[in-house]
Amino acid sequence: MRWLGFIAIILMPILCSAQSFQKQHWIQFTDKDNTPYELTQPLEFLSQRALDRRERQNIQLSENDLPVNPTYIQAVLNTGSEYLTHSKWFNSISVQVPDSATLVAIKNLPFVLNTEPVGKKEQNQQSHDKFEFVGAEKSVASNGFSENDYGIAFNQIDMLGGVSLHNLGFKGEGMLIAVLDAGFPSVDVFPAFDSLRNDGRILGGWDFVSRDGSIYGDNPHGMSVLSTMAANVPGEFIGTAPKASYLLIRTEEGATELPIELDYWIAGTEFADSAGADIINSSLGYTTFDNSQYDFSYSDMDGNTVRGSIGADVAASKGILVVNSAGNSGDNAWQYIGAPADGDSVLAIGAVTPNGYIANFSSIGPSSDGDIKPNVCAQGQAAAILGSGGTFGVGNGTSFAGPIMAGMLACLWQANLDSATNMDVFHAIEASAHKFKVPDHLYGYGIPNFAKANLILSGLSPTNLDRSELFQVYPNPFSDQIRGTFYASGRQDVVIRLVNSLGQEVRRIQQTAENFSGLNFEFSGLQGLTQGLYTLQIESDSGKFYQKMVKLRD
Repeated sequence: MRWLGFIAIILMPILCSAQSFQKQHWIQFTDKDNTPYELTQPLEFLSQRALDRRERQNIQLSENDLPVNPTYIQAVLNTGSEYLTHSKWFNSISVQVPDSATLVAIKNLPFVLNTEPVGKKEQNQQSHDKFEFVGAEKSVASNGFSENDYGIAFNQIDMLGGVSLHNLGFKGEGMLIAVLDAGFPSVDVFPAFDSLRNDGRILGGWDFVSRDGSIYGDNPHGMSVLSTMAANVPGEFIGTAPKASYLLIRTEEGATELPIELDYWIAGTEFADSAGADIINSSLGYTTFDNSQYDFSYSDMDGNTVRGSIGADVAASKGILVVNSAGNSGDNAWQYIGAPADGDSVLAIGAVTPNGYIANFSSIGPSSDGDIKPNVCAQGQAAAILGSGGTFGVGNGTSFAGPIMAGMLACLWQANLDSATNMDVFHAIEASAHKFKVPDHLYGYGIPNFAKANLILSGLSPTNLDRSELFQVYPNPFSDQIRGTFYASGRQDVVIRLVNSLGQEVRRIQQTAENFSGLNFEFSGLQGLTQGLYTLQIESDSGKFYQKMVKLRD
């Protein structure tokens, strides 16, 4: 694709760069004057899929879509600096400089606006991520298999009402999820990803740390994250978006915690945007660093201070649904969410236990400017994942709660792609959650229900979300058919009747609704009914519900 050609051109100079480890700096440019790229020729730097996503959501191109001027980048490299990454949204390049004289030379370039250090690589660094595998491999879910053979993944999907969407045929098909993480070893060989490979649904990726296309290596964390969405082994494990397509993007150096990784994260997010990703899942977060002089403070977690958080909001402004794990600091000195989870338009995901209680390690909110964080929660304690050995087990972390949620979001958006924007989906998920009316700093709005969110996106007003049962019927007035969806918070028998103005039953359906499901129903062949007023009645174990219906003249 043509936009990948631009990436290749910009990255070519690094092949000749020195490999010494020196001071790292972020260099911001004053303008994009004399750039060879134009907004009238967007296919030079954006894929058609990216343009289609913008058009669907009525998003216009802007100057920050234009690539960085290659002449400016080359001038910085000509000083003897080593290329690390660049950002069109921030009009910048990140480099390693050999000495202070070189930095002065960079600052004296007429098109350089600002510079700031982004850390120096040190030895004996430890991973920041609380990545923990617990339990047995290939274990069986305590509540047995579902009818769709979810295996050990059943609880984390059923908790979200996700089985309902899958049963409706929405499994992420046609949606593109970009996974930003620390590596994806063995995704190209593990049987759990067979269908992903065989269907050609890994659409590419890039390693922004090593600056090459070797995506099937490094830290296994990203592989386990991916498994919660994409693994598909009926009878053992089915992920939340088993039919979605994926971009695999490495932005994290797993053994270190460096500020430059936020610049890699921004570059990975821009890559995802250019490729046309619908959703970004990032199981990464930044608060403190190996060199404490770069540590953030809680006051920085306002969504508008840390560059990565600002970049995440820019991605959302391009029509991408950005999903980020809240963090695993709830039980240590830093309790709060990290960046970029604090972004105003970032859906930050906390972790709950298999029974729906907040996990003690899940980072808390709010953001320092008072926004509800985390936004919502999913299972992140004893979450079903694929381990580094290629067998199924369980692990702990908001790292897994995030992608479990992201996969279900792909299914929900697939069901409403032509009518819903990224932020429509964002707000419907919040409105569907169990603590929507009483959010707090632990759960945020709580555990969402995707069957309920689907009804909201279909046009149901969320004003009565405190009711346990909700339904929607259409069209009204009707002519030859009535269709509807009944949301059930628990397994129950449901009788649906269409009654005329004399109280006579003219149609009847009786079905069993499952937990947290959207039960779809249809009355057809109604063209022979007399014009006038009818009542649709729904009787369930927990109550009766009514909707007045008007029959039109045939």
